[in-house]
Amino acid sequence: MKPVFKSLVLAGLMASAGFAAYAQTAPAAPAGTPPARMQDGGRHRMDPAKMEQMMAKRSAELKAKLKITTAQEGAWTAFTTAMKPPARDMQPRPDRAELAKLTTPERIDKMRALRAQHTNDMNAAMDKRDEATKTFYASLNAEQKKVFDDEHARMGERHGREQGGKRAHPDGKPTQPLAKP
Repeated sequence: MKPVFKSLVLAGLMASAGFAAYAQTAPAAPAGTPPARMQDGGRHRMDPAKMEQMMAKRSAELKAKLKITTAQEGAWTAFTTAMKPPARDMQPRPDRAELAKLTTPERIDKMRALRAQHTNDMNAAMDKRDEATKTFYASLNAEQKKVFDDEHARMGERHGREQGGKRAHPDGKPTQPLAKP
């Protein structure tokens, strides 16, 4: 064999071995370990203590940026209290044993009613937050309103990124979601 041909064949063999090693599947998790998505019920939730800490930090930052006066403290407190999310398990979960006793159509109707109740509760909570925001906004001066508007627009942009959805620039033009690593 000619030296050039030998080195090409050798390089090809090494590349093939490298690709084969790269293509191997990862070792399976132990049999008793549920997949990561299932460990938290299929939902990725932040630790409630971390979430509360993060919300308190953002609230303090917003308060500092708005330069809340002593006259506005009452409105600020009412606003921040209304913004706190309700307890996670406001409604009791359906009893699996009770659901198992139902026929499929009855179970569908029961779950539909539970979804409707949950939707109504969530809408009521959002309406409460919306009204609290409007009331607080009315207590702000023109400069504070501008700061609040800018911060509120950024909050929506941040929420879009966290949810993997489209984001909007402050000028209202949508952008594409960030690529997942």
